[in-house]
Amino acid sequence: MLLRVRVTLPDRPGALGQVARTLGVAGADIVQVVVLERLGGRAVDDFTVVWPGASRVERLLAGLAAIPGVQVDGVWKAIGAPVTGGHDAELLAQIAANPADGLATLVDAVPGLLAADWAAAAVVPADWAARSGAPRLVPGEGSDATVVYASWRAPGPLALPEITPLRARPLTAADGTRYAVAPFGRAGLVLVIARQDEDDLPAAGFHVTEVDRVAQLVRAAAVILGDRLDTAGVPAVM
Repeated sequence: MLLRVRVTLPDRPGALGQVARTLGVAGADIVQVVVLERLGGRAVDDFTVVWPGASRVERLLAGLAAIPGVQVDGVWKAIGAPVTGGHDAELLAQIAANPADGLATLVDAVPGLLAADWAAAAVVPADWAARSGAPRLVPGEGSDATVVYASWRAPGPLALPEITPLRARPLTAADGTRYAVAPFGRAGLVLVIARQDEDDLPAAGFHVTEVDRVAQLVRAAAVILGDRLDTAGVPAVM
């Protein structure tokens, strides 16, 4: 199976190689390494690895934990081969070529771009800003956002977390699901992306660089789709 392993490690010569060797000894075949952050002498890296399905992941985690200064931030299943930022332009081109299905195209593609489980486009109530000072929903009860479209792996019925205030940000729900949200800037429409723990594998939260990537995609898609987004949550007249 394909796994994504996120580690924080010392940003010094040899540290990355030590992590790579440890993954190899544990039985992981490294497919890709993405550097998410380098700051203050520390780095955050995502390793995409092929992991033997019959092997216990605890062996991999134990090996990484034994490396001085290394912290495992998350291990989760990836749903496909890793893709890089170059695919963002291809996705936007597909949206521009068929704007009628542009929102669905974006929602279906984003989980694969970010090693997420599912995504959804939702519309928050028109008066959300006026209610920002009012008591919020109890954490874990979800929001009253309306789901417009969800990708094929989204659970049903889909209960979203409280996604207001509307700004690009990561968040973690009461059940441990990790989310990234990014507003389209019109009609109360927001893109919600999720990672969930599975088989005792703790998924990592969305890194700031991943949230920025989502926000850029959403802003670009909003420019391409324009007024079409204003009617995304309006039921079709039969």
